[in-house]
Formats: sequence, structure tokens, C-alpha cells
Amino acid sequence: MTEPNHGIVLGGGWAGMLAAHVLARHLERVTVVERDVLPDGPRHRKGSPQGRHVHVLWSSGARIVDTLLPGLTGQLVDAGARRIGFHQDLVTLTSHGWQHRFPPRQFALMCTRPFLDWKVRDRVLATGRITVRQRAEILDLTGDARRVTGVRVRDMDRGVPRTLEAGLVVDASGRGSRLGHWLSALGLPPLEEDTVDAGIAYATRVYQAPPGAAAGFPAVNVAADHRLREPGRFGVVYPQEDGTWMVTLSCTRGAGLPTHDDDFLPYARTLRHPLVADLIALAEPLTSVAVSRVGANRRLYPERLNSWPEGLLVVGDALAAFNPIYGHGMSSAARAAAALDTELERSGVGDGTARRAQRAISAAVDDPWIMAASKDVEYVNCRINATDPRLTGGALARQRFSDLIADRSIRSPAVCDVVTDVISLTAPQSELASSRFLSLMRKDRVLPQLTAPPLTPDELALVRLNPRSTVGAGGS
Repeated sequence: MTEPNHGIVLGGGWAGMLAAHVLARHLERVTVVERDVLPDGPRHRKGSPQGRHVHVLWSSGARIVDTLLPGLTGQLVDAGARRIGFHQDLVTLTSHGWQHRFPPRQFALMCTRPFLDWKVRDRVLATGRITVRQRAEILDLTGDARRVTGVRVRDMDRGVPRTLEAGLVVDASGRGSRLGHWLSALGLPPLEEDTVDAGIAYATRVYQAPPGAAAGFPAVNVAADHRLREPGRFGVVYPQEDGTWMVTLSCTRGAGLPTHDDDFLPYARTLRHPLVADLIALAEPLTSVAVSRVGANRRLYPERLNSWPEGLLVVGDALAAFNPIYGHGMSSAARAAAALDTELERSGVGDGTARRAQRAISAAVDDPWIMAASKDVEYVNCRINATDPRLTGGALARQRFSDLIADRSIRSPAVCDVVTDVISLTAPQSELASSRFLSLMRKDRVLPQLTAPPLTPDELALVRLNPRSTVGAGGS
């Protein structure tokens, strides 16, 4: 190994840039290897097809990013990103009914993925300690089963291969990672893998929001009810940084998906409530339908390998990919970056660093993994290939408890606060089994069930809608 103070990150997306920034805090120089040409503005790129659908950055992830890149959250909001307070600024039809709009406990940033990636990339690369090799294909890892010493890459324009040596290589190449192939070539056994695939698919269009609605109208989320034992259909209307709405319709296996512009509004009318359809019926579409069918939950377990090679880490979707509907991917990548930063601060790059850091990174993605996977298990036609006992045993009892929490959290403010902390990854999921929470479930006040979307007259006027019912209007 001739470059111990050089770090290499495979992939220049969200997870890759955060990992590169962390490495640059501890190593002399960092190289990011990326297949695409990274845009110099908020534009889509081929290697990030999911970027055309809705994304949220939960408050837990935003706080981590602000620690790594001070002031970034404020810069995003100043540039137009919407800060949505949960649940004051969100109107949600959950599986168990309409959510009361309690005072905000946590928040999420809503903006387009290209805008967010660009802002983070711009800050990360401004340090001058990170080099990006664009249009470069990763051929394989160099080294052996004991230690990875670098990567072999090929210039995609000239076809010339080259070996880059490093003390630490981080695979952040996403769902398309070839980690299994690379490890096999080094003589290592396959990694254990769990998959939970509800067959989720997404269709998205961007609309021009009515004047004032992008900033003054709440985000909207209409979810499916898994208890109906039929394929689920979902719809969201999320404000974006440029005065538009991004509308994503999604479904689980067997429900079908609108793939043509003319089918988009009719499909929205098949949701459990017509609010999404009513909103877009009066708005001007700005794009055609963009479709994605990659939404399975998939997790690798490198920490279980008896002998994990020094000098190698895996993060982001290459390690654990979630159903995007829960919005945990970006915050999970931020948690992984924080775990890596902590380990490098503690011990630097040396013997045992990669194994310790990988364990910490894997622990950081465990809560979002089990939340997404255990929720998708509830939908019909879900395909499960998992050894995680939390997914394979006691499913009925867990579902009953989950349903009880869901029913109470939409009507009980203190219960909702704890659930929101957990969903935002601010509190561990184990909090839902704590004596404190179980006591709240028994004792917290329970408000009446809402029978209509909790929208105020002023909000309805912004989008030119008339209330179907006054019950519940105005929030709580």
C-alpha cells in the first residue's frame, strides 16, 4: 500500500459526497470516482433516476449535515427549499385515518433531489481537497481478502484502465453496486443479504402550484390501508424550491401504475381520498410522467463476515436500500457519515479501523431498515427473503401493536411526538417499547377522529377548493 493518506469514494451521489467530506477531514486527499458527468447546477443525471421522484431530508439527517457542513440547512431554505414542520405543515391520511395537525415536533426539508445534491456537492468540493474523476468505470478492487489497497478504473471516453491506490476505499455506488462481484474476485464469500420487496413502483409529475400555494399550503400525503388486504395505492403533493408541486403516485405489487400523462389524474382519483386528485386537477402540469420500479428494501451484512478486509467500507444504498416512500435513505446516509467520522476521529486509519467503522455504519442503518421492511411486510404480494427474526417471526403480534400505535398517534399529541421522533430517526425505534411510551399509550388524551382533511378555509382558498365537510377543518 503506497497511498495510506489517500481515500477513494466510489460514487458521487448524496452518500458518496458525505463520505468524501468525512474522509477529507481525516486524510490528506480524497478521490471520488463517478460514471456520470456531475452537473454544475440542479439538473438530473442518468445515474440517479430516483431523483425525479419526491425526496425528503428528515430533521435528524439535516442536523447531521449541518454539523458536517455548518449552515447548509439555512442555505437550502434561503434558496427555496420548504421546511415542513411535522405535523403542523402536513395533511396526512394514514392507514388509520386523518392525522391531527399537532404543533411541530420534528421537520423535513422538501426540495428536488438534483437541487439538494448540487448544494451539498458544491459545499463539499469547495474545500479543494477532493478530486472527482468523472466518466470513470470501476473495474475491480485491488488487494486481497485481507486488505483492499485501491481500485482499478477505466476512463470511459478513452478506454484506458488505471489503478488508484488508497488507504481506504468506500463503496457508495448505490443499488447498482457490484460489491458482491468485487469481493468474490478477492476470494471472499458472499455477504448475507435480506430483501423485502412489496413491488413498489412510482410515477411522478411536476405541476405549477397556484399562486401562494407552494409556500402557504401544507404538504399532502394520502397513504394506503394495508388492513384492506389489497394492493396499496399512495399519493403525495410536496412543495419544491421553485414554486412547484412534485406529485408522486405509487403502488405496491398488483395495483398497476399510470405510465402515460392521460392516466395520471384518473389514477389519483382511485386513492382513498380525492384530495390529491382535486389539487392537481386545477394545476398546470409542467412535465410528463416519470416512472421508476426500483423500490425493494435490500440490506447487506458485511459486519457478519468472519474476516472483513482492511481498507474497505460500504455505505448508502450499496449497503441498505429502502422503499423510498418512507424518506429515510438520505438521513440514513447522513447517519452513516457521522458514524464514520466518529470512528476516524477516535482511531484514525489503521488496523481494525474498517471493521469497527463498518459495524458502526451498519448499526446506524438498522432502525430505518427495520421500519421500512417491517411496514412493507404488511402489504399483500410482498416477497420476503430474510433471516432477520424481526421480519420472520411474530408478524401478527407486531402488526397488531403497530396498528394500535398508528391509531393512537394520529389523535394523541404526546404519543404522536414520540412516534414522530422515531420516524424522523431522532429517537431509536426501541423507544416504542419503553415503559414511558407504553404509559403514554394508556394515559395521553385522545382527540376525536377527523372525518375530513384538516385544512383551514384560508388554505382551501389558496387552491380554490371548497370544503366537503367542516368537521376537522382547521387542524387541532
